[in-house]
Amino acid sequence: MSNKPDVAPDSTAARVALWRALHVKIDPPPHVLEDEIGLKLLAPDQGWHHRGDMDPQFTRPFRASIIARARFIEDLVVEQAGRGLSQYVILGAGLDSFAQRRPEIASRLRVFEIDQPGPQVWKRQRLLKIGFGVPDWLRFVPVDFQAGGSWRDGLVAAGFDDSKPAIVVSTGVSMYLTKDANAATLRQVAALAPGSTLAMTFLLPLELADPEVRIGLEMAEKGARESGTPFLCFFTPPEMLTIAREAGFRDVQHVSAATLTQRYFVGRTDGLHPPKNAEELLLATT
Repeated sequence: MSNKPDVAPDSTAARVALWRALHVKIDPPPHVLEDEIGLKLLAPDQGWHHRGDMDPQFTRPFRASIIARARFIEDLVVEQAGRGLSQYVILGAGLDSFAQRRPEIASRLRVFEIDQPGPQVWKRQRLLKIGFGVPDWLRFVPVDFQAGGSWRDGLVAAGFDDSKPAIVVSTGVSMYLTKDANAATLRQVAALAPGSTLAMTFLLPLELADPEVRIGLEMAEKGARESGTPFLCFFTPPEMLTIAREAGFRDVQHVSAATLTQRYFVGRTDGLHPPKNAEELLLATT
């Protein structure tokens, strides 16, 4: 991580945000998620959608997976907020846009975005520059994970109330951590107030993935390794559930791609759907 105070998001965070926008641009309605905020923040060159990593056919299953997980988590947050939950924590927030797209819900919560300091400064500056602002209920929590920073300490310093339950989400992060580090995160979330919920994505072993995405996942793994941020951790669903139970969660569930397809993609005429056995979700409650 650069020591500069203002560091643009890494290529993975930017790509994910652009894939969400690509869904709106090129896939027919109804759109699973309408999110072009990341595109506005990044303000790429006009021909961004002609880049190789934006190819409509190649990215199709990946953008379906990205929008499926984002929609599932958004629905979960809205549901929990309706039940009176008041704290929402996003681990590795990147270019998450819930606060900007759903202010009518987010403003009833205290939203904590946890990320590396540099990209967070960049995001704050961009939000201010393009007119979204940073309301008091949106709390940026800079944590330098590479220097051993504690996200729990950062949360409390930012006004998190340990006595109240929270919803905690982590997407696209677990594969970059060791199994021990993932287990430590799970234990920390499981120790939150009763009624707290965790939604976390995990990557299945690459050899289990649908053939349509296996080559792309192998390319992503190779690229991550060469860029110095290798994939360290894969889980089968039974392994993920076991680790979550051992961490202390009261209830654990595996949310599969098939479940997301049934919930959000049935009846589409274009056949868009998330791939099986690629990135799926753990849902756990305290």
